Amino acid sequence: MATNKITFDPDSDVARPVNLTINTGATFKASFEVVGLANTAFNFIGYTGSSQMAKSVSIGSTSHAVATFNVGFTSAAGGKFNISLGSTETRQLTEGRYIYDILVSSGSTIYRIIDGMILVKPGISSAP
Repeated sequence: MATNKITFDPDSDVARPVNLTINTGATFKASFEVVGLANTAFNFIGYTGSSQMAKSVSIGSTSHAVATFNVGFTSAAGGKFNISLGSTETRQLTEGRYIYDILVSSGSTIYRIIDGMILVKPGISSAP
């Protein structure tokens, strides 16, 4: 899967939108590279990350998290990380549209850095 490169301005407090697709029963991984306004790597040294997804519902309705992604920094100094779910976790998802976000934090500093829609598609074939 290709790396999603985004430019993030921490002063704007606005998450960058990235839409994703998950195939049920398959291992899922999405990679991200974050740069600042000067096009240099966003330094995540000392940061932790969290990410969840919830079923997309109509305005005014509430929804709860149906999955929590594993967040792994592959190069904290280089602004690179990924989110992932194992095949057992994706198998439990029902098809449809979901929303997600990714938070990174260090101490009391918390950024909602990425958000978007996730389309969950059911599998047709089964693994041998």
